[in-house]
Parts: sequence; structure tokens; C-alpha cells
Amino acid sequence: MKQKKNMRRISLLVTAQTAWHLRQLAEIGNVDQGRVVDKLVRDRMVMLHEEKRG
Repeated sequence: MKQKKNMRRISLLVTAQTAWHLRQLAEIGNVDQGRVVDKLVRDRMVMLHEEKRG
């Protein structure tokens, strides 16, 4: 049985420079731009959580 993924479809409006950087990061990591955004958000949330703890 195929496992369901907890995914949502969203649209983001970014500058041309940000779009270019997302494309570059996606190429480097051999993933799509959505996964790049997901990783950046997760990393940022971890960092904020660590700052909050002390």
C-alpha cells in the first residue's frame, strides 16, 4: 500500500533574484524548487527553536 504524504500546494511570489537562487539550489541538490523551500523553512524553524530554548 502506498503511503500518503502530508503535502499542500501553495504559490509563492518571489523576486527574480530569489527565483534564480532557488533554481540554483535545486540544481545543486538535484531536487525540485519546492523541496528547496521546504528544507530552508525547516532549517530556519530549527534555528529559531534553538534560539528560543536558550
